[in-house]
Amino acid sequence: MKRIRKAVLPVAGLGTRFLPATKAIPKEMLTVVDRPVVQHVVDEAREAGIEHFVFVTGRNKGVIEDHFDIAFELDATLAERGKNKELEELAKQLPAAGQTSFTRQQAPLGLGHAVWCAREIVGDEPFALLLPDMLHHGPSCLARMVRTYERTGGNIVAVYEVPDDETHQYGICGVDEDMRITRMVEKPKPGTAPSNLAISGRYILQPEIFGLLQCQERGAGGEIQITDAMIKLAETQPFHAARFDGEIYDCGSKIGFLMANVAYALDREELGGPFRRELEALLAKG
Repeated sequence: MKRIRKAVLPVAGLGTRFLPATKAIPKEMLTVVDRPVVQHVVDEAREAGIEHFVFVTGRNKGVIEDHFDIAFELDATLAERGKNKELEELAKQLPAAGQTSFTRQQAPLGLGHAVWCAREIVGDEPFALLLPDMLHHGPSCLARMVRTYERTGGNIVAVYEVPDDETHQYGICGVDEDMRITRMVEKPKPGTAPSNLAISGRYILQPEIFGLLQCQERGAGGEIQITDAMIKLAETQPFHAARFDGEIYDCGSKIGFLMANVAYALDREELGGPFRRELEALLAKG
């Protein structure tokens, strides 16, 4: 069994729900507390043992590449001013030389197409796929998925429970008693969902997915859907679900983004207490 070394992060989206903020700043670079959304996702992947990060970008996304590089002028200024703590923090967050790759998705053809764009870099090995919009707050979701993969092999999909009356808003997995996925449905009609386990934006996929994506017809929204390819792959390979019991914040929505900032700030030792008091004072004003 090949271990999971590479992670694909699709970061080509336009972020239209956050205009005008995302007119000049990629949505993945909007900050949750003091670090970009994409940095939180990279941190999760590093905790799971990922060694190579493949970013599928688009136009005007160069700042993401700059973020994961050394800023010589900044480092020199910090060193000159004795800001050693800040220097150490920046260095700790950087992947090592050669551990990042960037490739372009030249047309907005959906998540499946973005994954296919990474095929030459990933090669013939299983890989993780992490959607940067979805922040998983708690112990590394991907680390748990890797442990599941080491036990079951095949393909792994992270899931979490949603209210029964909201299942029509998500991709839903049906599972058996061993958490083997028996069915995957994208936004099922109300009352038809096989369970209340929603796909959370974390996957471990075998490389055969690339061949399916290459010849796959466009699905919902005129885009190449990763779920359609997974359903096809499930005809020949096992899929298992890994349940995530922490909190998930959809930073592609304004409410999810704001809630992520609150949750991550409250979780910080140096910020939690003062921030909670400020929030309580604000709410008391009505």
